[in-house]
Amino acid sequence: MSVLAMKFGGTSVGSTKAIQQLSAIVAQQQTEWSNIVVVVSAMSGVTDVLINSAHAAAAGDGAKAKEAADTLRRRHTTTLHELAGAAADSASVEASLTTLFEEFELLAQSVRVLGEASPRALDAIASIGERMSVQLVSAALRAHGVQSVALNAAEMVVTSAEFGNGVPKYPQTRDTIRKRIMPLFADGVVPVVTGFIGATEKGAVTTLGRGGSDYSGAIFGEALDASMVDIYTDVDGVMTTDPRLVPTAQVLDRLSYAEMSELAYFGAKVLHPKTIRPCIERGIPIRIRNTFNPAHKGTLVTSVAEATAHAIRAVTVIRNMNLMTVEGRGMIGVQGVAARTFGAVAQAGANVLMISQASSEQSICFVIPNSSSTTAIAALEDSLRHEIERGDIDRIKSRDNVVIVTVVGVGIHERPGVAARVFGALAQAGVNILVIAQGSSECSISMVVAASDGDIAVKALHDLALS
Repeated sequence: MSVLAMKFGGTSVGSTKAIQQLSAIVAQQQTEWSNIVVVVSAMSGVTDVLINSAHAAAAGDGAKAKEAADTLRRRHTTTLHELAGAAADSASVEASLTTLFEEFELLAQSVRVLGEASPRALDAIASIGERMSVQLVSAALRAHGVQSVALNAAEMVVTSAEFGNGVPKYPQTRDTIRKRIMPLFADGVVPVVTGFIGATEKGAVTTLGRGGSDYSGAIFGEALDASMVDIYTDVDGVMTTDPRLVPTAQVLDRLSYAEMSELAYFGAKVLHPKTIRPCIERGIPIRIRNTFNPAHKGTLVTSVAEATAHAIRAVTVIRNMNLMTVEGRGMIGVQGVAARTFGAVAQAGANVLMISQASSEQSICFVIPNSSSTTAIAALEDSLRHEIERGDIDRIKSRDNVVIVTVVGVGIHERPGVAARVFGALAQAGVNILVIAQGSSECSISMVVAASDGDIAVKALHDLALS
C-alpha cells in the first residue's frame, strides 16, 4: 500500500485560487498514489487574527473579537461559495463554519469576562482557523471529483498538556490515527486533516507551536507508514540562502536529514524544525514543493547526503538576537554554575539558540531572542546573586542587536580547511565575529556577528559556498 502525506501551508489555502490549485494537485497525485492524506494550515493570516482578538478580549475589548468573527465569516463563506457554491453539500459545510464562528465568539466572550487569555484558551481559539480551512479544502476536493472528508486532528493526535507547545504521545497517537484513517483509505476517501493541533488525553485542545502544521504532516506520514511526505509552500524548495537578500540564491535539489535539521533550526523558514524527527524514525523522504509551481520538483530530503563539490550547501541568518555573557574568575572549577545559569534562563522562558564556553571556564556566553533578555537577566541575577556578592562572578553582560549566521553542509566535517575559508571570507568582508560554535552534528558552523554586519556576512559566505 503506497501512502502520500501532503501538507499545505497558509498561503496554499489562502484564497479561492490557491485552494483550486491545491485540489488540482491532489487530483493529479491520485493518479500516482493509492492513498493520500492531506494536512492543511489555517488560511493565511487567520491564526494571527484569532490570537490578537483573544488578547483584545482579555483586555476588555469584546468588540474587536466580534469584528474579527464577522471578517472571518465573510472570508470563509465567500471562499466556500466560490469553490463549491453549487455543490449539494455546500449548505451543510456552511452550517459547520457557522458553528465554528459561534464557538469563537463564545470563547472570546469567556476570555473577556475572565480578563485573561490563558495558554489553554489561546490554543482553543487558535485551533479554529485550521478547523475552518479543512471544511473549505474538503468541499473543494469534492467539487473537483475527489472523495473527501474533513477531520479534526484533536481527535487523533494525543499530546502532553503543554498548551502552545504540545508534544505528541506515542504509541497512542499512531494507533488513533491508523484507526481513524485506514478505513477511509479502504473506501477510496482522501482525509483532509487539521494541522497544528492535537488534544490531551482528557480532550483539551492543544497546539504544536507556531508553524506546527509541517510537524502535523510528518506525524500523519509516520503513523500511516507513508512512502513520502510532501510539504507544499509558496517557494520552489529550500534555497541556498534568502533570495530577497541574495538574488543569486538557488534551489537545492537534495539535502540530508541532518542538513535540513540545521537549516530549519537556524532560520530557514520553509520547514518547521520538528518536522524531521518523525520522518527520520521511519526513513520517510520529505519533498518541499511549490503549490503555485507544481511542475518544479522541489527539494528532496533523505537520509543520504548528496555528493557535491561544495562543502557548504546553504547559509542562514536569525535576527533580533541577544548575546548574553556570564563571566568571572571565580567560576573556574566551580561545579554547577552552568547548570544554574541555564536553569535560570529556562525558568525565564527564554529559548537558548547557541552556547559557547571558554576552556578556562571563566565565561559562558549564549544567545537568546531580544524579547527575552530583560526577564533572563533578572532571573540570572537572582539565581547567581551569592556568586555575584562573593565576587566569583564579575558581571552578567548583555548585548542586543546581534544575529546568528550559520553555514550548513555535510562536507564541513569531511574536508579540511572549511572553517579557515569561512573565517577568511568574513575577515575579507570586514566582519568581526563575536562568538563561534560548531554543532555536534558536524554539518554546521554558527557565528554571532553584529546586526549591522549580518547581511554582509550572509552575502560573503554565500559567495564562498558557490565558489
